[in-house]
Amino acid sequence: MQALLSQTRRNFLTSSACGLGAAGLASLLSDDGLLAAGEDNPLAPRSTHFEPRAKSCIFIFMAGAPSHLDLFDPKPRLNQLHGQPMPDEQLKDVRFAFIKKDSVRLMGSKRKFRHFGECGTEFSDYLPHIGGCADDLLLVRSLHSDQFNHHPGQLLMQCGRGTFGLPTMGSWINYGLGSETRDLPGYVVLTSGRGSSGGATLWQSGFLPSLYAGVRFRTSGEPVLNLSNPSGLPPQLQRKGLDVLRQVNGNRLSEQRDPEIASRIASYELAYRMQTAAPELIDLSSETKATHDMYGVDRKEIRKGGRGKSGNTYQSFARNCLLARRLVERGVRFVNLVYASWDHHSNLDNELAYNTHVVDQPIAALIKDLKQRGLLDQTMVVWGAEFGRTPLGENRGGRPNVTGRDHHPFSFSMFLAGGGLKGGMVHGASDDIGWGVAEKPVHVNDLHATMLHSFGLDHLKLTHRFQGRDFRLTDVGGHVIKDWLA
Repeated sequence: MQALLSQTRRNFLTSSACGLGAAGLASLLSDDGLLAAGEDNPLAPRSTHFEPRAKSCIFIFMAGAPSHLDLFDPKPRLNQLHGQPMPDEQLKDVRFAFIKKDSVRLMGSKRKFRHFGECGTEFSDYLPHIGGCADDLLLVRSLHSDQFNHHPGQLLMQCGRGTFGLPTMGSWINYGLGSETRDLPGYVVLTSGRGSSGGATLWQSGFLPSLYAGVRFRTSGEPVLNLSNPSGLPPQLQRKGLDVLRQVNGNRLSEQRDPEIASRIASYELAYRMQTAAPELIDLSSETKATHDMYGVDRKEIRKGGRGKSGNTYQSFARNCLLARRLVERGVRFVNLVYASWDHHSNLDNELAYNTHVVDQPIAALIKDLKQRGLLDQTMVVWGAEFGRTPLGENRGGRPNVTGRDHHPFSFSMFLAGGGLKGGMVHGASDDIGWGVAEKPVHVNDLHATMLHSFGLDHLKLTHRFQGRDFRLTDVGGHVIKDWLA
């Protein structure tokens, strides 16, 4: 009798591996988004708030912030005003990363823009391949951000706020929808170039269970470090070891109800399945020569290295674009391609030439490849960065030759394709020198709200309670831009 009296309510509920204890645990995990009804897989596909248009997303993140003025947003007026000062009243309350206000001057662009496609959208001469996809692209020229330094700006673009400890959009989408693959992570990160300012914080799960964090894949060798078995370990012995771990962790989960234990169980099982799926994924030998050539997988570097160079950057970025297509084909929900760096405070023309030559052909190939395979309608492709670059020339250090641009959050450009969005369209406009938004402003949270909408998710309802507050990707803002929806 004393033993019975000493049992706590938790002990009673969790004392049996089946029956009331297991049912209560399953209900708890389901409420927390860890289990879909009737499933034992925390990443099992879940129902949406309404009919989705998109099933997967490839977010191409150009860390460091490319110049919208030299790639996407032609400004003849800026060229006419080249070398002239801006009025003091316009600069009075503006914060810059490096520009010295007393001697700063407007700087035009040397780039030539031309019209592409039936839609006639203008793109820079540095982006001929992407320009060739114009009729499939939604070009947004009126983005604006709250942040003017790289790491906070990158966090805002990925997490909805420029602060640490928050889930990224890839984590939110997998949390809301689950994944359509059991053999690969629902959220995969592929990096090339020199590395972003934000590093791994750009694919964190924040306060969501760690199962929803992005998994970084290497593009050669072992896809994930320590994924392969040690030499001499028989598969049967590994399976028995995992079964024991699952039982021990399952017992602990039933006692503690800690979501991280559920994540640990799922991660062990996923890693076991990935030992077969991941090597097959990164083996591109099954792809045709025509596909290799289209993406430029075997290209030789023909330009001098810029800020983005790391190893053979041409080949690594092209491989990542092809791998992104292979990932969404296999049911991966969110793929983040991170390429850095576009932080061109100096030597803008040469550095921009290098980076665009790295990315232009593979990105266009990815869009065309998805389209010809019938995948573009359900795959959202997004190209963007944390902010743009100033129409003012960089003048720090008293350098006589102004050859770069500073950070600029007040107006910048991005493009999107597929995933239920309209193509062949330009949304919004900046003013005549590219300084601020003149028409149809789009905050980063509006971008996120619209992306989630295409996935069948109401950004106001996709929430997670943490420290007494319901958090969401769009924080306390965000509006769905209906004009973008096909």
